[in-house]
Amino acid sequence: MPAEGADLSRLRLPEGFSIRALTLDVPDARQMALAPNGALFVGTRRRGHVYAIPNALTSQPPKVRTLAKGLKMPNGVAIAGGDLYVAEVSRVLRFPRIAAWMADSEGLAPYDVVTDQLPDKTHHGWKYIKFGPDGQLYVPVGAPCNICLSEDPRFAALLRMDPNTGATTIYASGIRNTVGFAWHPTTGELWFSDNGRDLMGDDVPPEEINVASAPGQHFGYPFLHGSDIPDPRFGNDAPGLKFTLPRLEIQAHAAALGLDFHTHDRFPPPYRGALFIAEHGSWNRSAKVGYRVSVVTFEDGELRYAPFITGWLEGERQWGRPVDVLAAPDGSLLISDDQQGAIYQVTWNQPERWRPQGESNPPSSG
Repeated sequence: MPAEGADLSRLRLPEGFSIRALTLDVPDARQMALAPNGALFVGTRRRGHVYAIPNALTSQPPKVRTLAKGLKMPNGVAIAGGDLYVAEVSRVLRFPRIAAWMADSEGLAPYDVVTDQLPDKTHHGWKYIKFGPDGQLYVPVGAPCNICLSEDPRFAALLRMDPNTGATTIYASGIRNTVGFAWHPTTGELWFSDNGRDLMGDDVPPEEINVASAPGQHFGYPFLHGSDIPDPRFGNDAPGLKFTLPRLEIQAHAAALGLDFHTHDRFPPPYRGALFIAEHGSWNRSAKVGYRVSVVTFEDGELRYAPFITGWLEGERQWGRPVDVLAAPDGSLLISDDQQGAIYQVTWNQPERWRPQGESNPPSSG
């Protein structure tokens, strides 16, 4: 049953979609990763725990297990080759053969340290990680400040890490703080969110959705914000640098975080292939914004951005904060909420209005 303050009937979704709470027992739920056997892994930021839900997508009541405690901002989780990878501030950990271990064991899981050589600054130090199509682990390092130019080029950058050795190279630069990225299912381009700087006003600069089409691109920070806003301090300090401009700009301070492409045919057009974005919500704006899930659809070659789920913000009071979204193989969309400690599941519940390819509509009566 929903906890007090988590009445999902207060949420608004497009007609035909429904939302339910898979569990409300994942305190500080942040990034999610789903294993092939259906186990859902969830990182945290403030709590220092890593959780597992072995039966997340079954009809059985979910059981939440604690795999790790006492870690330093273990926000990022990813699965590859049967191993669970967890990103702390300065370390990446590997929990080997995690599904087999969970089947045979209880308690805290053993892990190896892939690397402990990442920068140790906690300002924007929490990480969101995913494996790319190249088999490498992508690990961001946020700027250690609101606005600054660091001597260490790994800050305000997205790193590409060899998961076997922990060795890193810089894949993209000029990224203040990305807490969400995914590869386009058709083009293979890397789409990522980037949180704009503070202390420039309620509506400046925008949050960004950027697209990296190749290694080596620079996305502006700290010199340029959005498409055309020079930074008051660093705007004149980047002679000769070429910037890749945002593909989409979102309301300042909305805190666009996790994102994922939904390609399963259980969602109707135009949501097939759409990009879903968790907007965590503002903390330093005179009137709050965000606290919702938005969607980018691609219709007739045009990019269209719109709210998908709203209602977590009521006036100036919020009762939920979406952090991450994950397109599940059963065709649903999972959402984590660190305020409620919840994992939600969104499904399309009107198959009579539209059926996946290969399924016929039932015969009409009479």
